Amino acid sequence: MSGSVSDPVTPPTDAAAAARSGGPEATAIDADALRRRVADLIAAHDPATTDRLDFLRARFDAGLAWIHFPEGLGGLGAPRALQPVVDQALEAAGAPDNAPRRIGIGLGMAAPTLLRHGTDAQRRRFLRPLWTGEEVWCQLFSEPGAGSDLAALATRATRDGDQDGNGAGWIVDGQKVWTSQAHLARWGILLARTDPDVPKHRGITYFVCDMTDPGVDVRPLRQITGEAEFNEVFLTGVRIPDTHRLGGVGEGWQVARTTLMNERVAIGGARVPRESGMIGLVADTWRRRPELRTHDLHQRLLRLWVDAEAARLTAERLGRQLALGHPGPEGSGMKLAFARLNQEISGLEVELLAEEGLGYDDWTLTRPELVDFTGRDAGYRYLRAKGNSIEGGTSEVLLNIIAERVLGLPPEPRTDKDAAWKDLPR
Repeated sequence: MSGSVSDPVTPPTDAAAAARSGGPEATAIDADALRRRVADLIAAHDPATTDRLDFLRARFDAGLAWIHFPEGLGGLGAPRALQPVVDQALEAAGAPDNAPRRIGIGLGMAAPTLLRHGTDAQRRRFLRPLWTGEEVWCQLFSEPGAGSDLAALATRATRDGDQDGNGAGWIVDGQKVWTSQAHLARWGILLARTDPDVPKHRGITYFVCDMTDPGVDVRPLRQITGEAEFNEVFLTGVRIPDTHRLGGVGEGWQVARTTLMNERVAIGGARVPRESGMIGLVADTWRRRPELRTHDLHQRLLRLWVDAEAARLTAERLGRQLALGHPGPEGSGMKLAFARLNQEISGLEVELLAEEGLGYDDWTLTRPELVDFTGRDAGYRYLRAKGNSIEGGTSEVLLNIIAERVLGLPPEPRTDKDAAWKDLPR
C-alpha cells in the first residue's frame, strides 16, 4: 500500500513539518509509536476474524491510512516517510489492503485534490469511503475536442437557482471521453466551463459529479486490445449542488493542476522493487529461453534494463522529495520515461518471442476493473503500451512542460491565450 498510488502527494501538515524540524511533535509520532498503534489496531480488530471492510474503516479511523494526512482524515499528521512502517507491520499481521490498483484514481488524484482544495465537509464526506474502496472514482476531464488542449473543454455548467429545495446548484451538459472506470464509479472529478466570455483557462470550474445521476450515460469504448477499459460519458442535465464544487467559480484550472500533477506521479512515479514490471518479465524469459537469444537482442535488453533501473531509482528519489511538498514538473519527466520504457520493452518482448509474440489470448469485449500488464500475454502488453504515451498527458505535452518548467526554455506561442473562449475556432 505504499507508493504514489495509495500514498497521494499532499502538502506536509504542520505536525509533519514540526517533526522534521525537531519541534514539539518530533517525538510524538515516530516508528515505534506507529508500530504500537498498529498493534493496538490488530488487538482490537483481528484481521483473521474481522470483516475486511470493517477492518479498513477501523484502520482509517485510527489514522493509519495516510499517516501524513491530518487527524480525523485517515492520518496522524506524521512524516510521510514513515508510511512503510505502518504498511509493513500490517502486512506482517495478515491485514487486508484496500486494493489500491482498483481505486487508483481516487487515491492518487481525487484524494490529494480534496485535501488541498476541498472544504472540511467535503473531506469528511468523501475521503473515508474513497480510501476504503467503498466508493470508486473516475476522472471527467478529456473531451473529443479537448484532449491535449484540455483548457479548450466545452462541457457547460450553468447555475440553477434551486435544486429540489436544496439551494443553489449547477446543471451540466456535455461529453467526456477516455474515462477509466466510469462504469464502476460512484463519483467523478469533473471540469466544466462556467464562463465562456473569458479566456479558456479562466472560465473553468471543478466539481464532484454523482455518477448515479440519471443524466449520466456511460458507454464503453473498445480499444486496440479488444477491451473496453475506457468509456465515453454523456452528461445531459446533470444536477450538481454547489456544495460539490471544489475551489472558487472560474478557478477550476488551478484546482485541476493539482490533480494532473498527482496523476503523472501516480502513473510514472510508483516506487517498485528492482526488476519488477515488464522489464522483469522480459528478463525472466531471457533467462529461461536461451534458444531465443541473439547478440542484438542482448544489447537492447541490457540497455533497457539499465534504463528501467535508472527510472526506478529516480522514482525512489522523487518519492522522498515529494514528502516535502507538492509534485512539480518532475512527475511529468517520470511519466514520460514510463511511457517510453513500456513501449520499447514490450516491443523487445514481441521480437524476442518471435512467432509466439504475435499471438493474442483473447479479443473478447470485456470491461475490466484495472489494467493488467503482467497477467496477460506479450501481445496484450505490446498493444496496451501504445496508450501510455497518450493517457495522463500526452508525451508531447509533457515535453513542453519539461522544456518550459525544468529547462527554462521560452514557451510556445499561444495566440489564444487572451481571447475569450467563445471566440475561439472549433
